[in-house]
Amino acid sequence: MASENYHLVQVNIAHALAEMNDPIMEGFASRLDEINALAERSPGFVWRLQSDSGNATDILAFEDPTLLINMSVWTSVEALERYVYLGEHIALMRHRKQWFTRPSGPHMVLWWVAGGEIPSIDDAKARLKLLEERGPSIDAFTFRERFPPPDQFKP
Repeated sequence: MASENYHLVQVNIAHALAEMNDPIMEGFASRLDEINALAERSPGFVWRLQSDSGNATDILAFEDPTLLINMSVWTSVEALERYVYLGEHIALMRHRKQWFTRPSGPHMVLWWVAGGEIPSIDDAKARLKLLEERGPSIDAFTFRERFPPPDQFKP
């Protein structure tokens, strides 16, 4: 589902067991640069949220400093899916219970933006809320229930 006119945004949030400088988070924190570099080298990668530190773990998107946000833009669902479920990213995520609590609600959302558009953290929060309140739709969906880009969508 690639489109010349639209890019895919992915957002995920995770509630860490401790703040990032706590020793319990070391196994995750020590691999961030590697995983981020892998994303940037992956076919279909466009952009990712990051601070001057090179990652997003120090961006305070929520009042709780242990609620982390990750956001990136890709050319297609398939490109993102290859990155997420193949290779080193999935190997790291197999250990997520060591660092993160089990989510109680939607923790990941996908949506389309016009090519070249960069989403904001407020956009991310709104899409997570939309997914939670209304379920999957063209405006907020998941890998399991995905929607094509707006220029390919036929309701």
